[in-house]
Amino acid sequence: MKKDLTMNGKLIAVLLASVVAGCSTPNNGPADRGLASVNEPVLSRANFVVDLAAPGGTLAPQEVARLDGWFEGLQLGYGDSIYVDGAYSDAARVQVAEAAGRYGLMVLPAAPVTAGMVPQGTVRVVVSRTRAEVPGCPNWSRPSQPNFENRTMSDFGCATNSNMAAMVANPQDLFHGREGTGVGNSHTASKAVDYYRRAKPTGTQGLQDISTKKGE
Repeated sequence: MKKDLTMNGKLIAVLLASVVAGCSTPNNGPADRGLASVNEPVLSRANFVVDLAAPGGTLAPQEVARLDGWFEGLQLGYGDSIYVDGAYSDAARVQVAEAAGRYGLMVLPAAPVTAGMVPQGTVRVVVSRTRAEVPGCPNWSRPSQPNFENRTMSDFGCATNSNMAAMVANPQDLFHGREGTGVGNSHTASKAVDYYRRAKPTGTQGLQDISTKKGE
């Protein structure tokens, strides 16, 4: 009986030691032990700046043409943010907004901080552009075998996330969702459902006659 108690005591001690060892594990292992990819898109932002002469707060016709040529050179498009800064920004904002409207964009308030002071009698137009890319891809830094820790391959997620970063119209949408405007359009919301309901079933035209022989 005494021997059985001693054996039970040793067994309990071993179990307690195992529990303590499990609780003292410093971390849960590498980050790529699950299904989430460690190769994620990273956003970078660049600001493009041009100073335009605006004596009295009005842009001369040649300055408006210069601004339009600058926009065209930047290939201004969806996803770009436009700001106007300077002492005469409120007066010249309408002219800048007209030029930006030809590219389907609007002038936003609260211009970002840029290098240098805005010269007297000028306005500064800022175009902020965000770019998304997955750094380090393709990533074949680690061989697939041996894999004793059951980790995902080092290149896991590179193709999908790189394609998504290249195709997204506005890279900022990858950072946070777009806020609602409070204005809803029922026709736009139901367009996909209405198209689905009016589409003819694919089986109404019968089966296609497909041949596996070359040239037929």
